[in-house]
Amino acid sequence: MLVAAAVCPCPPLLVPEVAAGAAPELDGARTACSDALAVLAASRPDLLVVVGPGAAEEPEEYPAGTAGDFRGFGVDLDVRLGTGPGGARRLPAPLAVGAWLLERAGRSHAPVEGLAVGERLPAAKCAGAGREVAARAGRVALLVLGDGSACRTLKAPGYLDERAAGFDEGAARALGSADTAALAALDEHLAYELKAAGRAPWQVLAGAAEGAGLEGRLLYEDAPYGVGYFVAAWS
Repeated sequence: MLVAAAVCPCPPLLVPEVAAGAAPELDGARTACSDALAVLAASRPDLLVVVGPGAAEEPEEYPAGTAGDFRGFGVDLDVRLGTGPGGARRLPAPLAVGAWLLERAGRSHAPVEGLAVGERLPAAKCAGAGREVAARAGRVALLVLGDGSACRTLKAPGYLDERAAGFDEGAARALGSADTAALAALDEHLAYELKAAGRAPWQVLAGAAEGAGLEGRLLYEDAPYGVGYFVAAWS
């Protein structure tokens, strides 16, 4: 059963070594992520699953101890998803950000595993994956990684799209109120057009939280690089 969730953005720029001189620009997001992770630690889960965007058509699981790094961003920094033997595959960048957040918080004593879901995974499959995760232990917590639209400004990665602000407002409202129905109803095709990589992970969360009765708080909302970033805590 899902007992808590933390929702965080996953740009590699969250890692100060990657952001370098621009690191202070996301200090507010880092602080909010730390606050959300404190909620996870307080829930005392039997299992913590890090869910984030992936590249494969089907969900990909990463066992405890799987390693990742930020060398693709010019930084010699290694991370690991909790402790364990790991696996042959390296963590995709969003899950590596999640592993970094957990190592920075240093509060989780539960086994930590990973799940990557592709941006085109249908909503129904996302929800099904979430229900499966929630049933894996008596007390399950999720660290859910994902960004909103990447089309908020002319300089955004996806350029300016007038639909982006409305999409992000709806997503932020749903994340802040733990509205699983609203998350499940996010338009997957619109999300893809707006480059909102968080849509699939958020819908995994919606499936996992069905019937759990969790309440949500929105801790951070901004679009500093034309990309929607949200931090929320569910408990």
